[in-house]
Amino acid sequence: MFTLTQLTSFVAVAEELHFTRAAERLQMTQPPLSRQIQLLENELRVRLLDRTNRSVRLTPAGRAFLNEARRMLRQAEHATLAVRQVSAGEAGAIAIGFTAAGAYSALGTLLDTAGASMPRTEIVLREMVTRDQLEAITAGSLDLGMVRPAPIGSDLESRPATREGLLAALPTDHPLTAREGALRVEDFDGQDMLMYSPVESRYFHELLISIFRAAQVTPVFTQYLSQVHSILALVNTGWGVALVPEAAAQMRFAGITFKPVSLPTPQPVELNLVWRKSNDNPALHTLLRHL
Repeated sequence: MFTLTQLTSFVAVAEELHFTRAAERLQMTQPPLSRQIQLLENELRVRLLDRTNRSVRLTPAGRAFLNEARRMLRQAEHATLAVRQVSAGEAGAIAIGFTAAGAYSALGTLLDTAGASMPRTEIVLREMVTRDQLEAITAGSLDLGMVRPAPIGSDLESRPATREGLLAALPTDHPLTAREGALRVEDFDGQDMLMYSPVESRYFHELLISIFRAAQVTPVFTQYLSQVHSILALVNTGWGVALVPEAAAQMRFAGITFKPVSLPTPQPVELNLVWRKSNDNPALHTLLRHL
């Protein structure tokens, strides 16, 4: 039977597609990492990776097994958290998911509250997109999620965490930076723009599409990206403009100017806390009461 070490090794290599980087991520050397992959392939009797001196690729079997390996590791992580919760008594442990953009707004307040009110509670943070958070909450491997938008589900509960507006992120030499006051949605018509992915960042993608459609504005989308910091990195290099949550202005880029944008709904970006109704983790409900 394969081990958790073999699963962890495989997932690291599958995600990095590079043995050296995977070994560094796992804080081990490359030879034992290769050995763990070999043992796993021998146990499964399939080849999971195609390896050459220049590249590493997943085989069809490897792609199929990657999802199962992640699922088994999540279950193992949940089991570990459950044991720690029992042994810790009142302290307990809470697994909290958050989106990258959410880390710049409500996450700090949540952690401050947990630290002040529940100092002996172990907080386990996991950065995940909304879709993955909801799956993990339903599966029981995540206690609390910070998602956009509010989920619909008979076994889920949610409450608003924050609302915020959108800012225009512009290269400092862009003509729109010279405009007085807030920009209008119409100012983005025909502009080269970095856009959110319709899959990984569906919430922001649909929000911006609805704003542009209502204003009959058609930007030129140059790239589709899933993370706010990646979008800002490309704005910084002059690839286009972007609309980002207000909290993203905390990320300091020397080559970016942030300007307010006048919108029909002043604070259209919402972030919600969500958890499973049947979650019996006492630490979770203590945190919710403090929040």
